[in-house]
Amino acid sequence: MLIFVVLIIVSFVVYFYNKTKQFRTRSVLPIRKKWYAARASMALGSFVTLFGINQLFVFQSTVTYIVSAIFIVLGLALMYYNYKAARHYQTFLEEEADLNP
Repeated sequence: MLIFVVLIIVSFVVYFYNKTKQFRTRSVLPIRKKWYAARASMALGSFVTLFGINQLFVFQSTVTYIVSAIFIVLGLALMYYNYKAARHYQTFLEEEADLNP
């Protein structure tokens, strides 16, 4: 499935972009860094989920189904938790911007 390969590559690029922005941010307060870390972890969760779904189509064996299910559940949990974290940190970004012009 070519679409899953493209989505896997895109999610990895988004992960790499956000992780780079996390390290390169020059901010005194850590909120922006935590926001980028949460967004990077969301992209990592989508990478793991899409990888698990892709493996379901590539290989059909019992072991593949078990490992793919673990990847999908773990990836969805990462995306859910870090979505909530990113949304929480988003509320503090405007306050940080006001403190650090």
